[in-house]
Amino acid sequence: MSLDWSKTKTIFIITFLILDLFLGYQFMQKRSSSQLDVILETTIEEQLEADGITYVDLPKEVTKATYVSGKSKVFTKEEIEKLSNQQVETVNQSVLQAKFIKPILIQDPKEGYRLSEFLKQNIISGENYTFWKYDENTKTLIYFQQYDGKIIYNNVSSMLLIHLNDNNEMIGYEQTMLEDLEKDKKKQEILPAIKALETLYKKNLLKPGDRVTKIDLGYYALVQFTASQVLTPTWHVVVNGKTDYYVNAFEGQIISDENKVLE
Repeated sequence: MSLDWSKTKTIFIITFLILDLFLGYQFMQKRSSSQLDVILETTIEEQLEADGITYVDLPKEVTKATYVSGKSKVFTKEEIEKLSNQQVETVNQSVLQAKFIKPILIQDPKEGYRLSEFLKQNIISGENYTFWKYDENTKTLIYFQQYDGKIIYNNVSSMLLIHLNDNNEMIGYEQTMLEDLEKDKKKQEILPAIKALETLYKKNLLKPGDRVTKIDLGYYALVQFTASQVLTPTWHVVVNGKTDYYVNAFEGQIISDENKVLE
């Protein structure tokens, strides 16, 4: 009888140990799951703050946008004849190449935005271009075409490149332009600007301590070098005042400098 009780007691002890281990395992699993839920519930704003990533006030007024279609402009003989102080020729009628007969001095190439009045008076539809940057290596002022107040980024079919000599004189330029630009009739919801930052963050393109110095909405054409183009609403994000990123505002993909979509 005492032997049976000893066996029974041993079985009870083993059973309780197994039960304790099981309950302990269940508790740890639940705790881990709860911690994971907390992590998953952390907002992108909190994640950025935790990494010391700061940003300017984000645009919130634009919630819908449309695709825009257009075609390469063919520069006419009549338009070219109105240009003064220029020797002009065209390539395939859609690329205008000009040389200034008398070079034109400018004060500071980095302040190319000050030439807006000059563009209006001396460049075909010059009011449609906005200053982008000055490339010191090639001594080139780079202007992008804009539509409806928004910039068309990095498009070979809608740029103005003004070349300077060593004396900061404008000596000539190349011009391309999109015309007959038209919005699609159907408006679509766009991703909010914070989602563009989240995309960059998840791709490790926003590093701890980074500062987003600018973010605005413009257009990007994934397929260029064609007579007709479709422009996609795109978030332009500038990090630390020097690095440009582009995020498709409809689908959220990052667009590389080579006009490729990065998954």
